[in-house]
Amino acid sequence: MTPEANVARLGLILPPAPRPVAVYRPLVVAQGLAYVSGHGPVQADGSLIRGRVGVDLDLAQGRNAARQCGLAILATLRAELGSLDRVARLVKVLGMVNSGPAFLEHPQVINGCSELFAEIFGPEHGIGARSAVGMGPLPGDIAVEVEAIFELR
Repeated sequence: MTPEANVARLGLILPPAPRPVAVYRPLVVAQGLAYVSGHGPVQADGSLIRGRVGVDLDLAQGRNAARQCGLAILATLRAELGSLDRVARLVKVLGMVNSGPAFLEHPQVINGCSELFAEIFGPEHGIGARSAVGMGPLPGDIAVEVEAIFELR
C-alpha cells in the first residue's frame, strides 16, 4: 500500500502543518532528500503537548507526544510535497525528549514516532537510522521534538 493509503486505512487525522516560529523553513529539499525541521507534538486542534517526561508526563504520554510529532511531520511533508507518496524512504530521525534528570527511557519515547513511520512507509522503507536523546528544556516546554530526513522519489 502507498503511504497515503496507509494514512487512510489507519484512520489517522493529521494536525495542521506547523508554521515556522522563527527564521527557518519547515522542509528543505536538496539532492533528492527532504530535510524536515524539528517538529513538536502538535495535536489535531493545533495545541501542543507540554511538560517533562518522567516528571509531568509518564512514558505512555511521552510516546504519544512523539507520535504526535510524527503526525505533524507527515502533515508538513504532505503540505510541502503535495503527497506522502513522494517519499521513497525514511533515512534518519533525531528525537529529543524534554525529560527530568532521572528519566532514562528516551528511546522508548521516540518509538512512538518511529513506529508511526514504520506503519505509514512500511518496515523496509519506514525504519531508518535514529538518535534519541534527553534535553531540558525544549522550546515552549514541549514534551518532545523530532526532526527527520527522507529520500524522495
